[in-house]
Amino acid sequence: MHVDHRKLGRELDIFDSDPLIGAGLPFWLPAGAAARHEVESYLYDLERRAGYQHVYSPALGKRAMYELSGHWRNFADDMFPPMNLGDELVLRPSLCPHHALIFKARARSYRDLPLRLAEIGGMYRAERSGVLGGLSRVRAISLNDAHTFCPVSQVGQEVSAVLDLIRQAHAALGLTVSSYQLSLRGPGGKYADADWDQAERLLREALDAAEVPYQAVEGEAAFYGPKIDIQIADPAGRESTLSTIQIDFHQPARFDLTYTDPTGAKARPVMVHRSLVGSMERLFAALLELHAGAFPVWYSPVQVSVVPIGAEQDKAADDFAREAIEAGLRAQVDRDGTVGARIRDAARRKIPYVAVIGPREQAEGSVALRLRDGRQMPAMSRAEAVGLVRAVAAERSHELLPAEG
Repeated sequence: MHVDHRKLGRELDIFDSDPLIGAGLPFWLPAGAAARHEVESYLYDLERRAGYQHVYSPALGKRAMYELSGHWRNFADDMFPPMNLGDELVLRPSLCPHHALIFKARARSYRDLPLRLAEIGGMYRAERSGVLGGLSRVRAISLNDAHTFCPVSQVGQEVSAVLDLIRQAHAALGLTVSSYQLSLRGPGGKYADADWDQAERLLREALDAAEVPYQAVEGEAAFYGPKIDIQIADPAGRESTLSTIQIDFHQPARFDLTYTDPTGAKARPVMVHRSLVGSMERLFAALLELHAGAFPVWYSPVQVSVVPIGAEQDKAADDFAREAIEAGLRAQVDRDGTVGARIRDAARRKIPYVAVIGPREQAEGSVALRLRDGRQMPAMSRAEAVGLVRAVAAERSHELLPAEG
C-alpha cells in the first residue's frame, strides 16, 4: 500500500497549507520544523567537517544578473516575472549566480582552492498550479546547495568526495540509492556554450572511479552543463532525483571568475554544483513515505512522550521531561485522556519512546520505557532512560536501542 506524504504529513503535523498563502507554498508546523532543523544541523556539520564554508545570500537578484548567468534566456519560463522597483528584481530560481559573485567578491589564489561554499537557501520556481502537490512540487524551495570553485585538475577528486558525502547523508537519513544517471545534452534543448565534452568526461571518470553503475540519458542536463542525478525510489518503486552533481564551465566564464595560479597568472576556475539531499521539501516528502512517518530517533519531532499515570505524578513527569530537554532531547508531557489513550496517541504520532511514570516509578525516581515497536523495557532510572535515548540518537541508527558494546 502506497503511503501518501500529503495525507501523512498533515496527520503528523509536519506541514500544512492555506489558500490565503497560496498553492505550492506549504508551511512547516512545529513538529515538521523540529525534524527539519535536526536534519539541517546534521547537514551543516557534515559539510563543515568536509571543508565547506557556509554563506547566506538574498533570495532576490537583478534581472541583469540572470541575463548574464544564462538563466533568463534558458530558464525564464520557470521564473517569476520581474518586480520593477527602480531596478528589475527577480526571485531567484537557483543559488549559483549569487555564489559565483561571492567567489568574485574577494581576490582568490590557487592556495584558496578548492573553495567550497554551502548554503541551505531559498529559491523560487513558477510551477503551474496543476502540478503542485504537498512537499514534492512547490513554488518556494529550500535547497541544500553548494558550489566548489577549483582548477580542472581538482574536479575529479571533488566529485568523488561529494559522492562519498552523499552516501553518508543517505545512510543517516535511511535513504537508499536506486540508480545513478548521467544527464547529458539532447537535441533541440536550450544549452549554454560551454566545454561540454570535458565536463562529461570528468563526470564519467568520477563515476567509473567510484565503481557505480550508471545510465547515460540525453536531454536531462542542466542548461550550463552535464550532471549526475542520483535517484531514489519510493515504496511503490517510482524513481525521482534527490541528489545532484554538476560541472559548470559556463558561469565562471560569464561572471569572469579568476584566481591567481602558481605562476602569478590569472586562471579560470571550474564550478562544481552539488546537493547532498536536494530540497528540504522534496527530501521530507520522500522521508515521510519511506519511513511511513516513523522517522529515525535522531530526527523524530518528539523523541519521548512522558505519561504520568495520575496527577500525583505530574511533578515527576515534568522533572523527567526537563532533564531530557536539558540533555538535548525533544520531550513533552502528555496528561490528556486515559493512560491507554495517551500511549495509543503516541503510537499514532510515531513517537519512538513513551516514558510511563506511576506511583512506583515516582517513588523510585525511575521510568517505564515503552518503545514505538511495542517492546517494553524494565524500569530504569531517569538518567538511564535519558542516556539510552541520547545514545540511539547519537548513533543516527534506525534502531530503537543502542548498539551493543
